[in-house]
Amino acid sequence: MKYELENIMEPNLLRDIFSYDKVPHIGLGGASIAPSMPEEIWITDTTFRDGQQSRPPYTVEQVVQIFKFLNRIGGERGLIKQSEFFLYGKVDRDAVEACQSLGFKYPEITSWIRAMGKDFELVKSMGIKETGILMSCSDYHIFLKLKKNRRQALDDYKEIAAAALAHGIIPRCHLEDITRADIYGFVIPMINELLEMSKGSGMNVKIRLCDTMGYGLPYPGTELPRSIPAMLKAITDNTDIKSSQLEWHGHNDFHKVLANATTAWLYGCAAANGTLLGFGERTGNAPLEGLVFEWMGLTGISEGIDTTAITEMAHYFAKELKFHIPPNYPFVGSEFNTTRAGIHADGLTKSEEIYNIFDTEKFLDRPCKVAISNTSGLAGVAYWIHTTYPEKGSDIRKDNPGIQQIQSWITEQYRAGRITTISDDEMCELIKQHLPEII
Repeated sequence: MKYELENIMEPNLLRDIFSYDKVPHIGLGGASIAPSMPEEIWITDTTFRDGQQSRPPYTVEQVVQIFKFLNRIGGERGLIKQSEFFLYGKVDRDAVEACQSLGFKYPEITSWIRAMGKDFELVKSMGIKETGILMSCSDYHIFLKLKKNRRQALDDYKEIAAAALAHGIIPRCHLEDITRADIYGFVIPMINELLEMSKGSGMNVKIRLCDTMGYGLPYPGTELPRSIPAMLKAITDNTDIKSSQLEWHGHNDFHKVLANATTAWLYGCAAANGTLLGFGERTGNAPLEGLVFEWMGLTGISEGIDTTAITEMAHYFAKELKFHIPPNYPFVGSEFNTTRAGIHADGLTKSEEIYNIFDTEKFLDRPCKVAISNTSGLAGVAYWIHTTYPEKGSDIRKDNPGIQQIQSWITEQYRAGRITTISDDEMCELIKQHLPEII
């Protein structure tokens, strides 16, 4: 069936779903859809665009260092294929030129602009081969923000996309607010018109599906426009778009950003867009480091990328940029693989696999740890010694008299009212007193 643009004169704000005075409705009347993951999937980055909208601007030197981390994480496989940049300020353009001078194949440097001619002039001046173009697609944006109707908006979008194609620049069309859009009445006709316009250019228009408000749903049987499975099936069934031309960009307003990006992969998007540490407008974007491990889980591939660079990246953000990473933040928090419970520590002494998610020392250069507290017990103290003094302390067992003396001191600390964990420095002093032979 061929869907034509429905050029309504009043916005359809989908009030049965988005009533504003209630939490948005999750409709479960849709059909269950089988996954159809593309043969190849990859990651794209927006750390220097959407990510930079939520924090103080980076200096040129900081951008270059972070860009190097992206290159290392993606590795020779080029898992992180692209990174997009603003071009509006001199610092932005200087940063682009500095990253271009590195000569990396990946990530490819792309840009982001509004659908305006003066913005496009910046793209041409920087010699960039692909640019994102903001193309809002919900009636909320078309009618209430742009003050246009659907036909006027689409014609303006096509004009700037045509200009890009005419100059040999790939337009990546950012369909802003797609999870509140009319999929059959605007989105599908829009994609088809953009594809038709690009015929004969020798280039493929790209489409970024932007879940701007985090309304997207990964669950089977959910309904449009929020359902990611139903949205991708509708688009792939009713357009000639290829998976390699589709990209997902989401936000975390409802705590679903990583699950939604993964779902987009599963149902036909080749590219998932994210930022380092999940920086981004409001609640942030998909954390790029999380996407890396999702990709590894989906593909079963670990070769050709460098996940240890994720740990170095996090150290850089914490030490050089003074960004506080929550201690329990997955993969990079200071305590993400640290246990406090004595029963967990006892399991770790028997086999690390019992209470560690995978070999974190291999993939992140982060061996699992225990934090000594009132719940650690003798097993926790023993495991702390095993990991801190592996050469001489690996055979120390929890029934060792020295460990029992250390545990007695710890117990007395908490009996006296202590509420903080025992620091590593304190533990080292206790080892000197009670187990000096292992130092």
